[in-house]
Amino acid sequence: MSCGVALAGEVKEPEAGAKAAVLMDAGNGQLLYQKNAHAPLYPASTTKILTAVLAIESCRLDEVVTVPREAVGVEGTAIGLQEGERLTLEDLLYALLLSSANDAAVAIAHHVAGSTEAFARLMNEKARQIGAAESHFTNPHGLPDPAHYVSAYDMAVIARYAMQNSVFRKIVSTQVKQISRPLADRSKGPPQEHLWNHNRLLTLYDGCIGVKTGYTTQAGQCLVGAARRGDRELLVVLLGSQGWDPLYRDARKLFDYGFASYRPVWLVAKGEKVSAIELPRGDRPLEAVAAGGLYLNFGTGQDPAVVKEVQYLKGLRVPVKEGQKVGEVVFKDAAGQELGRVDLVAGNGVESRFRYRPLPLLAGALLAVACFWRLRRAASYRRRRYARARGLRHLR
Repeated sequence: MSCGVALAGEVKEPEAGAKAAVLMDAGNGQLLYQKNAHAPLYPASTTKILTAVLAIESCRLDEVVTVPREAVGVEGTAIGLQEGERLTLEDLLYALLLSSANDAAVAIAHHVAGSTEAFARLMNEKARQIGAAESHFTNPHGLPDPAHYVSAYDMAVIARYAMQNSVFRKIVSTQVKQISRPLADRSKGPPQEHLWNHNRLLTLYDGCIGVKTGYTTQAGQCLVGAARRGDRELLVVLLGSQGWDPLYRDARKLFDYGFASYRPVWLVAKGEKVSAIELPRGDRPLEAVAAGGLYLNFGTGQDPAVVKEVQYLKGLRVPVKEGQKVGEVVFKDAAGQELGRVDLVAGNGVESRFRYRPLPLLAGALLAVACFWRLRRAASYRRRRYARARGLRHLR
């Protein structure tokens, strides 16, 4: 399933003060609002969304991470990790996403890939894999680097992917967490073990379930937010805001706009029969069903005039197995602009009417051979009788 076209409603769009902004439907990836969505900008600590995703997918939460020298004294926000200290990956993830700890980011990077440079390569590979092609990462924390940048659209793509992970969702929706640091040298002072989520949107907006804030002087205030109402979930990305109050005000305005101005309309449901076709030599019609569902958000005052176009694979012929991809159904608006598409799979198997049946053919062949030999023996017997009869007449 794919889609990415915003179908505007009648409510006036809000004006975001940030340098770049995106409002995205988390369920289908549809853009509902954008401002400079593809401009390369500093992401600050929203970088840590991708850092966390890689760690969660690469390691177990109960793995013990030994803090390397490189993680000690990292610039910016930190929880004061000490060299040689041992923490679980889960505790480091909470420090990373709640307290935005840069030292936790470096410790995680070294644990997963051996160095921050190697980890950055993994970040870029993962970003391309999930469709974030406009960004480049050089570190796991988001401290300024001219070669470290994202677009607001890419950050929404990354956040959408991350929020599909239940572990990530749980962490970023947590407001307070206590972690364990039993090996910390307490002669240097009490280690930070109580973590508070920096994302104030969790308490400022009803239904907010995450995700991550960020700030550096170069990047300005940044926010990736997620909110859920009923079965609808929206993502907001704001990069380059000037001040925390304007940032959260923009986030609330965008969420309100998305929930109030759009309504989801299902164009096709998973497993729904979309079309049927007769294939040459097929023993029955092929039923094409949707491999997944697709809905689009339409403005509350909009009439969803959508054209459905079925495109079968070229050269499709029997035999066709049930569940095999047979084409796509494409949805377009009245002007012919594509709105989305869904794979079609075979709802039933189709065989050839003239398909090869080895057992009946073998039985027929054996029967033909038996008949041939029986006829041949009968003919031979008749020839011998005839010869004997002629011999007796000759003797008389």
